[in-house]
Amino acid sequence: MTAAVTEPTVPTRDQVLRAPKVLLHDHLDGGLRPATVLELARGIGHELPADDAESLGQWFAAAADSGSLERYLETFDHTVAVMQNGPAITRVARECVEDLAADGVVYAEIRYAPEQHVSQGLTLDEVVAAVQQGFDEGIAAAGGRIVVRQLLTAMRHQARSREIAELSVAWRDRGVAGFDIAGAEAGYPPTRHLDAFEYLQRENSHFTIHAGEAFGLPSIWQAIQWCGADRLGHGVRIIDDITVADDGTVELGRLAAYVRDMRIPLEMCPASNIQTGAAPSIAEHPIGLLTKLRFRVTVNTDNRLMSQTSMTDEMWSLVEAFGYTLDDLRWFTINAVKSAFLPFDERLAIIDDVIKPGYAALQG
Repeated sequence: MTAAVTEPTVPTRDQVLRAPKVLLHDHLDGGLRPATVLELARGIGHELPADDAESLGQWFAAAADSGSLERYLETFDHTVAVMQNGPAITRVARECVEDLAADGVVYAEIRYAPEQHVSQGLTLDEVVAAVQQGFDEGIAAAGGRIVVRQLLTAMRHQARSREIAELSVAWRDRGVAGFDIAGAEAGYPPTRHLDAFEYLQRENSHFTIHAGEAFGLPSIWQAIQWCGADRLGHGVRIIDDITVADDGTVELGRLAAYVRDMRIPLEMCPASNIQTGAAPSIAEHPIGLLTKLRFRVTVNTDNRLMSQTSMTDEMWSLVEAFGYTLDDLRWFTINAVKSAFLPFDERLAIIDDVIKPGYAALQG
């Protein structure tokens, strides 16, 4: 007797919430709880644009929903301002882990720029230590159901990238998984920081680069071919090197073909991309075509506060826009684990012991 073949079905939102998720692109200073921002700001006398948590959360979302990356980045003035002492940073890091665990995230790499948290006298080492303390507390509170690592970010308009790269190497056996570079792309190409990237390569260290979000193919090309990025932060503009003819025929340019052939991970953040103008809507987001073409696509939140989002929200929006099934969400998730800055055996364990059983239970 031949077993019946069950057609994949579109999941419910509750199934998406319960599904194990992996997050590679999330900013610590972009994911604070509005109530925490409010309380910390009052403690240091920092003026905010709203005086209650609900209104403040709405302000962050509205200010970020401008269609401009530069305007989007201005919202961080307030979150960074309240993260200038050890206890505040530790609290934010702990709450980050708690929120992700509640959302079904089982592995996350959380990025932030240590150099932005030293205005009140903290050293770079003290900043990293404060974040790690918060992560450790959050992991313990979650009963070990989540693994969280740091990504140390350098700002591309500053000149401290080599210093931050050395910091990431110094901490790589103590909770730091890798290095990142972020900030406005236009006028600040990644090649300005070759010294940092060459140092990381010599140290056999992992790094990702924000590229192909607000700037186009040259940013992606430089990140990969000049700087040697392991992953692309966003990378949404790779779509500019793909042509779809009227008859549906798809042609990949040399760069797009290279990115797909080499399985270079794309840290895609749909909700954030809509806000910054990188895509007009979820339904029109390049993630649909890139997924169909089987690029190494991963789904991420970018800034949960500014985008009023979560991993469940991001995945559910894709289910609604493209009709993705649990098999599709599982594919995104395994892509992310494969692309994580973890040793191979640890990645394999997450796939075999957490992701596959978790999705099997949902599909059972």
